[in-house]
Amino acid sequence: MPYSASTQSPEPAAGPTSAEAERANANGQTAPAQPDGSAASVQAEILARAQAGDNYAFAQLYATHKRRIYSLCLRMVGSVAEAEDLTQEAFLQFHRKIQTFRGESALSTWLHRLAINVVLMHLRKKGLQLTSLDEAMEPAPDQRPGRSFGAPDLTLSGAIDRLALQRAIGDLPAGYRLIFVLHDIEGYEHNEIATLLDCSIGNSKSQLHKARLKLRDALRSQSQQEGRR
Repeated sequence: MPYSASTQSPEPAAGPTSAEAERANANGQTAPAQPDGSAASVQAEILARAQAGDNYAFAQLYATHKRRIYSLCLRMVGSVAEAEDLTQEAFLQFHRKIQTFRGESALSTWLHRLAINVVLMHLRKKGLQLTSLDEAMEPAPDQRPGRSFGAPDLTLSGAIDRLALQRAIGDLPAGYRLIFVLHDIEGYEHNEIATLLDCSIGNSKSQLHKARLKLRDALRSQSQQEGRR
């Protein structure tokens, strides 16, 4: 569904790399490039240097991925201050665990999974109710979709007041919100979400459908309330 969060929010610190990144930017430094190499090979070389303990290379990885990780955290918790803290924590975890990355998936996928785990731990510590990712994939009879799980919900398409949508997303149960953010905002496919969250594809589709139902009802309710004013 057509929705994107602003990228103009304050950027978070990145633990051990933020100062280095700022110095590099101030000095006009750029990443060393390989004229005859592909972008993928350049990124692989930066990753290898970061895994070997090169802090400047890690700062480059931080600069590449920080905005999307921050955006993910912000959408999940709805608080700029918390999102900044969670982004910093995610990159601190990344710094500690970078040598364990073996390239079995894309670095961005691995980092997103790490960030998701940080957010989930934060939500659990706050005592928020998380919808179980292990619940039965079959929805209640009155929640079965007209066609198939994960099909576009046309009732949510078109021009929707952005603030109303943000409020409705913020009111979703944390488990539903996570699936919705990953699929409808971040653009992950259900097989990717299943990998990120260690759940089944069917479960991801089921929870997305339920999240959309809740959003539809919330937006309809908000519209009716505004119509009475």
